[in-house]
Amino acid sequence: MSSVVASGQWVLPESPYALWVRGELDGYLWLPERLQVEVIGGEFFVTPYPPVNHALMLSDMKEWLFRAEFRKEGFPWQVVQRVGVDLAEIGDGYCPDLVVVTAEVDLPARAEDRYLRPDEISLVAEVTAYLSAHTDRRPVSGKATKWSGYARCGVPYYLLVDRDPRQPGVTLFGDPNKAEATYEVMGEWKFGEAVRLPEPFDAEIRTDAWRPWG
Repeated sequence: MSSVVASGQWVLPESPYALWVRGELDGYLWLPERLQVEVIGGEFFVTPYPPVNHALMLSDMKEWLFRAEFRKEGFPWQVVQRVGVDLAEIGDGYCPDLVVVTAEVDLPARAEDRYLRPDEISLVAEVTAYLSAHTDRRPVSGKATKWSGYARCGVPYYLLVDRDPRQPGVTLFGDPNKAEATYEVMGEWKFGEAVRLPEPFDAEIRTDAWRPWG
C-alpha cells in the first residue's frame, strides 16, 4: 500500500506551539505513540517514526563522533538523539534526529526537562524521510522549514543527510544569518564519501553503508 500525504483542519484551544511546548498537542490530535509531531513555521506536522535504515545512519553518526571523542582528550561535546528543541523565539518545536551540545550543558541535571534550547546546541543533524523531506531542506516556496528555523535561532551548524534518490548526499551548513534565516554551505559529500566536520569538531563520518530510500 502506497503512502499519501493528507491534510485537515483542527479546532485547537491555543496555538500548536503553545500546546506542543507543554506536551499536550499529541493528546488534542489523538496521535498513537508511533507518530511524532513537530511545529514548523507555526503549523504542526505529523510523521511516522523512521525506518531502520534511517536509524542506522544516526547510529553511524553517533559512533564516528564517539571515535573523535576517544581520539581527542577533553572532547567538549555530547551527542543526543530524539530530544525535543524548543525554538521559543519563533514559536516552533522540533524533534531533530541528532544534536551535539557542549559538555558545559549538564544533561543529567536536565533529565526531566522536555526540551533543549537552540543556544545550547552546537550542531544539529536531520536525515530526510520520504513524507517530510521538504520540512528539513531550505525553503523553496517561502514557507519556513527546519533549515530556516535553525538558522533564525542561530544554531551554528546544520548537517543535512538527504536520502532522496534524486539527490542523495550530505550537506553541512554553517554561518547562520539570523536576520535572513539562512545558512552558508560549508561542505557537500556524496554517499560513500567521508564527511569531514571542521573545527571545532574535527571529526570524520564514514558513509559507506548509507543508501537512498526506496
